[in-house]
Amino acid sequence: MVTLSDIKQFFRGLITINEPMSKYTSMRVGGPADYYVEPADKQDLVQIIKYFQTNNYPFLMLGRGSNMIISDEGIRCAAINLESSLMEVRREGDFVIADAGAHWSKFVDFCIQNEFAGVEMLAGIPASVGGAIVMNAGANGGETADHIVEVEVIRDGAIQVIKKAQAGFGYRTSGFAHDIVLSATFKFPLGEKEELLQRRREFILKRNATQPLTLPNSGSMFKNPTGMYAAKLIEQAGLKGKRVGNAQISEKHANFIVNLGEAKAFDVVTLVDIVRRTVHQNSGVLLELEVKLVGFPDEVRQKVA
Repeated sequence: MVTLSDIKQFFRGLITINEPMSKYTSMRVGGPADYYVEPADKQDLVQIIKYFQTNNYPFLMLGRGSNMIISDEGIRCAAINLESSLMEVRREGDFVIADAGAHWSKFVDFCIQNEFAGVEMLAGIPASVGGAIVMNAGANGGETADHIVEVEVIRDGAIQVIKKAQAGFGYRTSGFAHDIVLSATFKFPLGEKEELLQRRREFILKRNATQPLTLPNSGSMFKNPTGMYAAKLIEQAGLKGKRVGNAQISEKHANFIVNLGEAKAFDVVTLVDIVRRTVHQNSGVLLELEVKLVGFPDEVRQKVA
């Protein structure tokens, strides 16, 4: 049995109980986690992971909460956030090493300032480095995995280094779904800083013009089917602007569901179900979720995932 007093005997970081997950997800929905954990450093993280695994206690790596919808009932586990500890981005010769908790925007800016090309098209992705790696986040023809050399993870209770060839990267997926990403090493081609800055500005302006960034959202809700765009299929099905409670299919970009204010996770998954059924009836295409559903009953996840 896991108790707060037991954890505090060896854990040096922050730990709270019944913390609302709506504070830590980009959609701003989600009930409480039994425990909310911010490790003090990497060794503190390794210790708490070992403790949870030894005691068969479930845990969730939050990242920046941009690729998940957490249920209104919350989650019976520990939610672990690395943003206060594992945040370093540094250069070692021709390589860039980024901790899992570093904001993706900080990582992109560091690369550009050091005249490394290859991530400027990914500017604006609302993720941590670790989260971007696990889901192989991408945009504008680029992916997180493109320039990865190796990834440091906790796997089977030990710190391991996984080379890119063994990382299982695919479209919006990787082989790290059951690991804890600690850091990654990247190698980029060189570029001209002013040119890279200009390209980043262009991609950010395009993103701002086409995506509903002023409202809470979880980014692209569905994966693009091969040779097609999920947003176009949703729009063709007449669903742009469709609303359930305070969750709405964005009028700006149909592959985004936005929180108009105090939306519930139930509203979001109800919209997801409507989209999948209506698009399938309209086009024969069954859209696949890009985000994760966390804390929902199996029947809900099976229905909409």
